[in-house]
Amino acid sequence: MINFEQNPDLLRKAERIVVKVGSSLVTNEGRGLDEEAIGQWCTQLAALVKQGKEVIMVSSGAVAEGMKRLGWRTRPKEINELQAAAAVGQMGLVQMYESKLRQSQIGSAQVLLTHADLADRERYLNARSTLVTLLGLGVVPVINENDTVVNDEIKFGDNDTLGALVANLVEADVLIILTDQKGLYTADPRKQADAVFVHSGRAGDLALERMAGGAGSSIGKGGMLTKILAAKRAAGSGASTVIAWGREPDVLLRLTQGEPIGTWLLAQTPKSQARKRWMADHLQLRGAVVVDDGAVHKVVHEGKSLLPVGMVSVEGDFARGDVIAVRSSAGEEIARGLANYASAEARLICRKSSTQFEVLLGYIGEPEMVHRTNLVLSPGGVSTHP
Repeated sequence: MINFEQNPDLLRKAERIVVKVGSSLVTNEGRGLDEEAIGQWCTQLAALVKQGKEVIMVSSGAVAEGMKRLGWRTRPKEINELQAAAAVGQMGLVQMYESKLRQSQIGSAQVLLTHADLADRERYLNARSTLVTLLGLGVVPVINENDTVVNDEIKFGDNDTLGALVANLVEADVLIILTDQKGLYTADPRKQADAVFVHSGRAGDLALERMAGGAGSSIGKGGMLTKILAAKRAAGSGASTVIAWGREPDVLLRLTQGEPIGTWLLAQTPKSQARKRWMADHLQLRGAVVVDDGAVHKVVHEGKSLLPVGMVSVEGDFARGDVIAVRSSAGEEIARGLANYASAEARLICRKSSTQFEVLLGYIGEPEMVHRTNLVLSPGGVSTHP
């Protein structure tokens, strides 16, 4: 196991945080939305925003609240009934978050996602752009799975997984999972009195998965295992995870001050390296743009985004969100990344400034062809441009 003292500044230095809270906490074990608890979390979220941190809340509870409003005592198994419960419950859930955050003078936004939104490159970029814009505006996005339209093929399955996917999507520094347990134990403490608390570990350690077993409550779907697996997924983009008791007083504020509450599961790959590995190794190229020497210098040596004004030509047929190569006029690949514009649009905006986009395209999109956060340098390109 890892000593907490090795990473005392993990959350203190975190700039972008995803917080996930489970159904049993949000609805007080299914008895209806817990206004006091939600209010306390929102007060803490607002305080973090005012400290300059960017925070996203992934909240379960729509189905559970819908069950309560519909008078259902057990979670339905039929997908249409789950969707109906979610549609009813989402109304109250979002209203509660909005009103509590508004009391602290912080805006909120509802965002509903499905797995298909993140599997499709264009929708992935759209979701990312929306969330990053909201964070830049000081708004707290409240995210839930879009239970009213999902089916068995596209369900995330639990909001622990959704929290990890959102952490990947926005390149969060830390994922905080608030649950009804203090954290991870070597065994289920409700069944084994000699279970030992796990203060810290490595995300992805198979030993942790063996420790975590059993299903969640009758209200929610996730157990401790889903949280361990979520930490493993979040670590893929370099985000560490904290699993903590949601009713710990001022839990979010204390965590971000460096207090060792809960179980800390640390990512072994730094965020920047994880992002580069994902971009370089796991994405198929769909086309390319050729850029001038000035753009090469900006991208390679200054770490800037690729702007269309520096593009000379466009090769191939690709869509927004596809992975493209960035090549010098000599044909060397200097980088690759996710395209913000399809090839047909890219050809129209070659050598053009963003002030001309609306006339050329009919709308104003991102000013970059490839944003620096979606761009990774190619080793050969770096070495040939000292």
